[in-house]
Amino acid sequence: MTELTCIVCPMGCTLQVTQGADGITVIGNSCPRGAQFGKAELTDPHRSLTTTVHTTLATLPLLPVRTDGEIPKALVPKAMAALAKVLVEHPVKAGDVILPDLLGSGIDVIATATATE
Repeated sequence: MTELTCIVCPMGCTLQVTQGADGITVIGNSCPRGAQFGKAELTDPHRSLTTTVHTTLATLPLLPVRTDGEIPKALVPKAMAALAKVLVEHPVKAGDVILPDLLGSGIDVIATATATE
């Protein structure tokens, strides 16, 4: 049995997730999304990633960015290392793609702020 705190909504339900011969059982969830989260967390956890990247722009030397979807949790350290090497050298608008197809995941990294010269 694995005990998890559900992060799908603000309720933060404590889940007990067990994997047996008949599949994965989740108890403690207040909604169906909690059961889905528990099963996914046990078999293939994913996360959204938010961080910053460096720029050469005086108005915003650190640009906030995020993934436009969830990446496998195991890729987060490699993703952070890849993003540490990114340098934005031109103005960007919120929503612009900063790094396409992060580590071959099919997920883009997008700006969450507008940065001008």
